Amino acid sequence: MSQLSPEDEVELQSLLKQLLRSINDRISAAPSTECAEEILLHLEETDKNFHNYEFVKYLRQHVESSLGTVVEDETKNLTRGDGQHTICSGHDTLIHAVTRKTRDSAEYQQMMQTLKNSMITAVESLISRFEEDQMRKEEMHREKQHSQSNSQYADNCSDSDSSFNQSYAFIRQEQLQALAEKLDSSRPKEVRWEALQALCCAPPSDVLSCESWSSIHESLCAALTDPDLSDNVLQFFAKSFSSSPLNVTREIYSSLAQSVESSFLSQKLNFPTGSASIDINRPEISRLLKQIRLMNDFQKEVTNFWIRHPEKYMEEVIESTFSLLSLHHEHGSASPGTDKALEPVHLLALLDVKATWFKKWMHGHYSRTVVLRLLERKYKSVIVAALQQCVHYSESCQRFTCDAADPGSAEQQNSSSAQRSVYTGQELEYVLFVHSLCVLGKLLIYTNGRKLFPIKVKKHKDSLSPGRLAMEVLWTLCERTECAAECLHQTPVIEALLAPVIALLDGRQAKLKSPAATLTLIADVLARIANTDRGLALFLYERNQVVAHSERTFAAHIIVQFTLRLLDEEPSWLSQSDPSRSLCGAFIFVCRQMYNTCEGLQVLRPYGLHKAVAAAWKKTSSLSERIPTPVPGATAGASTQELQNMLIWEETLLDSLLNFAATPKGLLLLQQTGAIAECVSYMFSRFTKKLQVSRCEKFGYGVMVTQVAAAAPGVAALHRSGFVRALVVELWSVLECGSEDVRVVRPRPTPMDPIDRSCLKSFLSLVNLLSSSHAAWELLGRQPLANKSEYSLREMPSSIPDLIDRLIAVNSDAKINSLFHYEQSHTFGLRLLSVLCCNLDSFLLLESQYNICSLLLQSQRDNVTEPDASGGEFIIDGLSVERNHVLVRVSVVGGPSERKLPPRALQQGEDPYPWPMFSGWPLPQCYTSEPPEVHQDSQDSEISAFLGSSEDSKDEDGWMENCRRLYCKAMTSEPNVATGEVLADLLEKVVVHLSNSSSECFFSPAQYKAEEQSVRSAVLSPVEQLGVNTCLRYGSALSLLKDDAEDELTLLMKHVKVFLSAQRVQTSSELVSQQDGYPGHDWLTSTVFLIMAGDVDRSLSLLLKLSSLLTSAFIWPARIHASVHVPAPVAQSGIPPVYWCTAHYVEMLLRAEVPLVHSAFRMSGFTPSQMCLHWLTQCFWNYLDWMEICRYVSTCVVMGPDYQVYLCVAIFKHLQPDILQRTQSQELQVFLKEEPIPGFSVSSYLPFMEELELSYRSVVLTDMESVRNPVQ
Repeated sequence: MSQLSPEDEVELQSLLKQLLRSINDRISAAPSTECAEEILLHLEETDKNFHNYEFVKYLRQHVESSLGTVVEDETKNLTRGDGQHTICSGHDTLIHAVTRKTRDSAEYQQMMQTLKNSMITAVESLISRFEEDQMRKEEMHREKQHSQSNSQYADNCSDSDSSFNQSYAFIRQEQLQALAEKLDSSRPKEVRWEALQALCCAPPSDVLSCESWSSIHESLCAALTDPDLSDNVLQFFAKSFSSSPLNVTREIYSSLAQSVESSFLSQKLNFPTGSASIDINRPEISRLLKQIRLMNDFQKEVTNFWIRHPEKYMEEVIESTFSLLSLHHEHGSASPGTDKALEPVHLLALLDVKATWFKKWMHGHYSRTVVLRLLERKYKSVIVAALQQCVHYSESCQRFTCDAADPGSAEQQNSSSAQRSVYTGQELEYVLFVHSLCVLGKLLIYTNGRKLFPIKVKKHKDSLSPGRLAMEVLWTLCERTECAAECLHQTPVIEALLAPVIALLDGRQAKLKSPAATLTLIADVLARIANTDRGLALFLYERNQVVAHSERTFAAHIIVQFTLRLLDEEPSWLSQSDPSRSLCGAFIFVCRQMYNTCEGLQVLRPYGLHKAVAAAWKKTSSLSERIPTPVPGATAGASTQELQNMLIWEETLLDSLLNFAATPKGLLLLQQTGAIAECVSYMFSRFTKKLQVSRCEKFGYGVMVTQVAAAAPGVAALHRSGFVRALVVELWSVLECGSEDVRVVRPRPTPMDPIDRSCLKSFLSLVNLLSSSHAAWELLGRQPLANKSEYSLREMPSSIPDLIDRLIAVNSDAKINSLFHYEQSHTFGLRLLSVLCCNLDSFLLLESQYNICSLLLQSQRDNVTEPDASGGEFIIDGLSVERNHVLVRVSVVGGPSERKLPPRALQQGEDPYPWPMFSGWPLPQCYTSEPPEVHQDSQDSEISAFLGSSEDSKDEDGWMENCRRLYCKAMTSEPNVATGEVLADLLEKVVVHLSNSSSECFFSPAQYKAEEQSVRSAVLSPVEQLGVNTCLRYGSALSLLKDDAEDELTLLMKHVKVFLSAQRVQTSSELVSQQDGYPGHDWLTSTVFLIMAGDVDRSLSLLLKLSSLLTSAFIWPARIHASVHVPAPVAQSGIPPVYWCTAHYVEMLLRAEVPLVHSAFRMSGFTPSQMCLHWLTQCFWNYLDWMEICRYVSTCVVMGPDYQVYLCVAIFKHLQPDILQRTQSQELQVFLKEEPIPGFSVSSYLPFMEELELSYRSVVLTDMESVRNPVQ
């Protein structure tokens, strides 16, 4: 290839031209020649199609043909010699050596010289052809100019397909100087036009950086006013905007804005009002519209890069825009039928109806600060004009006649047709109204934007709400908390929104053109307001609404009354075409934002909204069943549409009922409606589709599932709906199967965490589901394990017992061999077992049915170095460490300082696991801590003297008042006094005093005279017997019991069981937890037995008297279970008062007093009520030290049952730092269930609890007293 043939030269030119066309955009955008060269040099690194270009393929083929033989010879030379590389055995080193040798060869030098000569020839040929083409084009343009004088020129404005010419050239300074002279306004129009054509073909970077730019710029600005030249100027400006830095383009933009402003001032354009039309294709309007369009394009793009330039450049652009927009005229003087002045903002609104340019300017703090500063100091008239336009449009809406055009038709026609040139005056006013409304709405979002208000507007009226677009601004305001607090969460706003509702409730007509549509929009805004804390408080607690007879009431009461009326009857003020169900659903949704919170439900509960919604659902469900099913082939008539509407309405009502389950008390109300099963099935259908709860909810159904799973009827409904099966199958698919439809390109990494991240979500879902012992009883009670002799690899578990059988009770080779990932899956099961066993009742159920401890001990025995010998050592691996941890957890009872749980991780050093393992009882002593010594000094204490005094005041209230005062004093100043015998005496005296008081005796006094024979013949269940053993171990560790305490405790448990059995209702419930007495162990009875140091008589006497007090309904779950003292439907519900009352108010107080903890629970999908139910059911065993457990009981008895709520809130407050940290690491549930509560002292938090009493006792205690009739 020493010399190119003509054919080769043509081919090379073609390939080179093809390459340049492919990268034309990149080169054209380069601001200078040096940048263009840099782009070409690095093209292989930046262009993914580099190796597909034909020119590159040509070069590769040429190199291969020229150097292929050289490369092969050098490779053979370097690899020759005894089969080993003479250079190095490294492949990369060989390649470098061959490359170096090849580049030093003569063939390489010859190839480079030949290639260079060929390319120079091809490039010179291309350049010469390009210059000839350019001269030919100029000649053709010149001829066209002479032959078509006074004709319209081609439209090359900014809205053409491309702002760039398809060719690429460079221009010399001499040529630019000549163009500057030709562009002078004194030259003939033809000369100027030719100069503009040449200018548009030149690179903008060369033009903008030349010495003649100032004179060129001046000439371009003058040419903008010429109708025949302005389009060419706009074309050049468009190219400049897309390829030049801000320091240049801001100058062009400012001159363009000034030109537009001067044109509006000189021409004084008008447009007709009403239905008369204006054609924007009129030359004078079309020219301005193109210029403003180019400005608007620049406005929307400049935000992407102006932060990289000095602020003064940005400020110049913003000020030029506001200067143009401040050109406006008064609206008020114009009367119907007269023309109005056309302003720049009208055309800008036509191009950008939603003010996207302003939204982008206000988005970043960098530009927003400048925008607001300029508006405040110099251009407040822009805001005044926008607000005046809204008022003017509102007034003009009232003057529209029935046959007038729809003001929203402009937007509809814009969307339906590609181009439109004729607009009526009404449509132009409407577009400007939308633009102004969007600008004002964006200003109101920000604090400094709201400081620009209030603004006094001429002829201001109170009514300013023309349609849905105004609602969109309200919706936007609702989404910003701070903005909504200042703008919407105000009494006048709520009054305005509820005014038509109040009128309709009073029997008056609401002044609304379309009542159903308007009220639906009002309900939407009310729902968004109620979804915020401030808005909810405004609805619930502020008497800001005036109703009949000038009385003031709460907004929540008005809304729920109106909703009940819509549910109860068909409103007479609705026409037949209005969708009454949609309106009713909208207002139910407002109520839903209130009743899905604890405080909101507290206010709405007296209205019985749950009953009304349930009645409407049952009625709709029965009606939908009567509508005949469409027959295939039959004509789809009104019945099909009616059925569809019925089903939608039925789902709306079910969804509304389901949201009662967002709170503990709401779950009870939902259960009482009888629709819990259908609601849970509906929730499961949405849960599987991963749908949100509602448009106002940020999270899915996780929290609601957890709330439902806390109660027995909820778990049973989840099980029937298929939720539990789906959860188990999903877990198994992730844990054992993996994604079968994904091609495996590399083996799965071995999980480093005990629970792999892919399984964490399923693990937490199981923990949430099984957190409550009621859930364990419903899903595991009376369910044996399969224990098959053989499991197929395709056999998947479908229930919780199946999961335990396959992952936890892995006690055979068949089970081990059926797992693809034995260690990982079994570790998962042991971790799940550890969390389950934290709930003592759940552990007792597992142990009584499946002998969990025996299985774990046998596995430890098998995991030794010499299984057949007696002296084998334990093999320390992940599974043996997990089993050891679980065995210690279930065997040792105690608070944070009373037991030591072995860690699950190995340590560094010679002894990685210093904790002793065991395979039989008793377990090593190192896991039990010595009970802390309590220095009792009760002889001289005031509380001891008070209790020892024989004088019992006849003033019952006075005695209790003194007792509470001394108790609080002793707890805060000398807490060690209230321990041991003093504590036992205190409980006895207080319970005797309260049970003898007619005002304090809440339930009927206990009439218990059991015969010894009947008590002796009573049989404790396996769970109760295991509970007795657990209590005995704890009492022995605390040195509180004697050796013969087992018989005493068993006798006490039988007495209590006989006593409570006589006070339970006969139930026909299918719930497992409602059959055969109380499900679980009576932990309060065991606690009282330990407090009384094993004295059966004192313990029984205290419990019998305690049973008549209100406190017993909450601190003694076994006492109130299925009790005759509550209504039969509530007794048979399976939901204990400690859940629907205590836990309900804990959540309510957390939201107000410890909001960060409340938010953390919401984010985690867990609920505080689950933990409260867990703690309180087992009387804080394993979570607090013994003395704190005693103080919990005594505080609730002495200070009142509402202190149970305050104590739980205090514990969450104490745990707040840990809760926030564990929420971030997605281990909140496991932390709260597995870890004790270290450092918590009832005495330390008693002042905090007293503050809560002052604020909330009137609400909490009053609701606790309604335990005998909770759903009314």
